[in-house]
Amino acid sequence: MVQLGSRLLKSYRGGHVVIRFALGGCANRPFFRIVAAHNRRARDGKYLEQLGCLDPLPNAHGERVAGLNLERLRHWLGCGAQLSRPAEKLLGLAGFLPLHPMTVTGAERLRRRRRAQEAAADGSPGPGDAP
Repeated sequence: MVQLGSRLLKSYRGGHVVIRFALGGCANRPFFRIVAAHNRRARDGKYLEQLGCLDPLPNAHGERVAGLNLERLRHWLGCGAQLSRPAEKLLGLAGFLPLHPMTVTGAERLRRRRRAQEAAADGSPGPGDAP
């Protein structure tokens, strides 16, 4: 079964394999499968293998749940599969890869926005305001 992935990669012409999200679920209740698929396939179309799942809506504890098969992820990355940007961000947050730069940038922007809102709520001048 291990050689099946490399055979599929070699026999497929006109594209490459991508690890990405496939949307599932129903209205107002999204659910994503993390899949290895050919890049020219439809987002929710056929895929080679399901590598995990993601429930983006917070549960009762405020957590977003993701399940990943790290062994199969390593296999597909070793076969030359590429990561989509959302999948790369998720794997960075999971600790499988280094953090994606946009994740760090987004966190810094959110931190600045919250500080500005707190400063506006307190009525104290911000760092850029002159008395």
